[in-house]
Amino acid sequence: MKTLILAGGCFWGVDAYFRQLKGVVDTKSGYANGNKENPTYTEVCNGVATHAEAVKITYDPKGISLDQLLEHFFRIVEPTSLNRQGNDVGIQYRSGIYYEDLETKATADAYIVKEQQKYKEKIVVQVEPLTQFFLAEDYHQDYLEKNPTGYCHIDLGLAKADEVK
Repeated sequence: MKTLILAGGCFWGVDAYFRQLKGVVDTKSGYANGNKENPTYTEVCNGVATHAEAVKITYDPKGISLDQLLEHFFRIVEPTSLNRQGNDVGIQYRSGIYYEDLETKATADAYIVKEQQKYKEKIVVQVEPLTQFFLAEDYHQDYLEKNPTGYCHIDLGLAKADEVK
């Protein structure tokens, strides 16, 4: 199993989207790459903590490749939007690919170079080493499964039927 940490706006939708893909074994909502240990949702929302809302994706590379995960990521984010996805605005909603190994960094960098050809504006998705990841509070885990009418800026139907569990 491998892991990938992605930030793409509110973590509720990112979690719900990736959880439905074949090859994804587990997802956890949390806070990545910020200024303090164990931030709370309130601290992240009010700017005391500078973390990105992110999702830790555990996947089986035999079932889904890193390139496929990145394809799905770019399907659901506006990669030229800085600190904003949908109606969510603030540094906690920045887009990022946080890697734990140089292979993932190289793949992400190459993917962005290819993806940039589709845009006039510069892609602002961060590609950075993961420095920290803290699990979000329990009520954020699988949020849209527990709250099916909850807010989501992502069209969960963008996952192709043949790629869904």
